Amino acid sequence: MTRTAGSVDTEFTFELITCRWAERTWPPGEARATATVVARQVGTRDRRWDTLIVEADPAGFAARERFGPDELDSDLLHVVRHAPAEWAWYRDALPDPGYPWRYVREAVHRAAARDAVETRRRGNRIELRRIAPYPDWISRVVAIENKPDLDASAARALADQIAYDVDCGLLDEVWVATRATGDAVPPALLEAFPVEAGILAVDPHAGEADVLWHPAALSTTDDARRRVIAERAYGRGWRSYVDTMRPDCRHFELAEVGEAFVPYCAAKARCQTGVECSGSCPAFEPEPPGWRTRGWPIEGGPGKGVRFLLDRRRDRVRSRERRRES
Repeated sequence: MTRTAGSVDTEFTFELITCRWAERTWPPGEARATATVVARQVGTRDRRWDTLIVEADPAGFAARERFGPDELDSDLLHVVRHAPAEWAWYRDALPDPGYPWRYVREAVHRAAARDAVETRRRGNRIELRRIAPYPDWISRVVAIENKPDLDASAARALADQIAYDVDCGLLDEVWVATRATGDAVPPALLEAFPVEAGILAVDPHAGEADVLWHPAALSTTDDARRRVIAERAYGRGWRSYVDTMRPDCRHFELAEVGEAFVPYCAAKARCQTGVECSGSCPAFEPEPPGWRTRGWPIEGGPGKGVRFLLDRRRDRVRSRERRRES
């Protein structure tokens, strides 16, 4: 079931609406010339970004799909990127990884299981060859930090994180998104953040955003980590929030806010956060078994239907981005 929510009270919901806005309209104020992947809570060991946007060369994006819809982790990337055009023993074909070869062998088997490479056994050796060249599909990587209620003290507390984002060498642009108030950007916010960071004013109910301050183009220095980050974004997207929630609860619904479907709890009568929607929630009630046998909204019950709906919307967006090649 879906409904229209009355208010946007949590940073979690604001974040989902920002992701949907970016998916629909990025880049702000410009015609889209690239394929775009939008994800949330993706990053590195040192930093996780609320919203991550990967702009992709359309032809490269279409070629990336040849390797499947799931992300390629760093070990799989080592195999897929260096797999030879002709059959070769994996230890001859791949560069020395700097860690034990047994882990590379495991990655070769994982890549083959996903049809990302081909393998065959010759005696006691595993040979491999590529299915296609891994494309150079990443054009730009952009991060957005979402803080709907951003006053001067909150801006000062966030300043160090934004400074890290500007200097880390992984991002082409850095933005801060806050709730639209109709006012000009307060000088205190401009003083708190590095001038290189852009500022967005998001109207969560309309699902629209205005640029209050344009970001600077940043220098990037670590292509290998950028590739890993982009793969994480590609595989996870932003609708993966449902994977850590309980859509099988009888109170779990989707609400439409700002042209995004966000999780709504009928027991609490509001949009809930990802943290509170769990099996330990006092209001949690498993959906009745009878719901799962009535084909509502598809066979398996409402919880499965929620996953199906979000997956279908993700696939629809990917199909749209793929068509940009033509």
